[in-house]
Amino acid sequence: MRRRLAAASCAALLTVCLAACGSTTPSTGNPPTTTAQVPLPPNVSFENSVDGPDSPTESTDCDMASLRPDASLPVPGRMPPRTAMADILQRGRLVVGTDLGSNPLSFRDPLTGDVVGFDVDVAHWISAAIFGDPNRIDYRMVSTDNRVEALATGAVDVVIKSMSITCERMASVAFSTPYFEASQRILVYRHSGIESAADLAGKRVCATTSSTSLSRVRHLAPKATFATTVSWADCLVMMQQGQVDAITSDTPILAGIAQQDPWVQVVGDSLGDEYYGVGVAKNHPELVRFINGVLAQRRADGSWQNSYQRWLSVLGPGSPPPYTYRD
Repeated sequence: MRRRLAAASCAALLTVCLAACGSTTPSTGNPPTTTAQVPLPPNVSFENSVDGPDSPTESTDCDMASLRPDASLPVPGRMPPRTAMADILQRGRLVVGTDLGSNPLSFRDPLTGDVVGFDVDVAHWISAAIFGDPNRIDYRMVSTDNRVEALATGAVDVVIKSMSITCERMASVAFSTPYFEASQRILVYRHSGIESAADLAGKRVCATTSSTSLSRVRHLAPKATFATTVSWADCLVMMQQGQVDAITSDTPILAGIAQQDPWVQVVGDSLGDEYYGVGVAKNHPELVRFINGVLAQRRADGSWQNSYQRWLSVLGPGSPPPYTYRD
């Protein structure tokens, strides 16, 4: 009798377990939603675009040519005296302003702890040209809002952080030739009903403070509400928590965000092109010429293409952006 009761109990428990567990097949429906009140990331601000469609945007219609490099690069470890490169060599480290949360441009590999990405490869090229060692780098976290100040105060030697070359920024920052050409798009949840910038009216859009992405979408979607954050990771957290409806940024950054959340997708046509350059303080033209020589060398020897294939091939075929020099 006890054995029959035990067997019946086990069968009942098994039935309850199977009913509770259900199928393990991933859902293909709508993404999960939340109704709980959750805190905002730090230093987030919301604002309506009250300026209308005529609000100014960052422009690229000026002469954006960079300084011509010297005929040849100096030998690594032997920089010309009284130059920024000689100071960096004497210090023993290249101080690079970047962001460690912008996969696949610059981020910390969770397995190795190394700082890696396409922007980081550019930093390695410069370090190798100065020291003969690609790893003599100190990374300093900078935000979109404070990277110009970091250059002006000498807190960093260069900024390599998806920094778009614009006429306004060229007034306070010296730029290398472009090392990457990106386009701006919109990232949303699947089934959100948002397909283009025209659908952002009445929606909440996230971008980082002082980014060109913010000013451009404010111009295109004046009836949207804009959330500005310190980092793109904060934008993703806010969208996952239902606090914003869309994120706008450049395609490499959106590709990195999309890898972290299978429910999101990039929509719409390009909202504009962005040309990333290495930012340098205005009082170091010799460093700009040196970096332009490094970039020319890396374009020619295949290093640029190898880095693109490693980090950005998800965007499709790519090639180095066009550039022009001035003397």
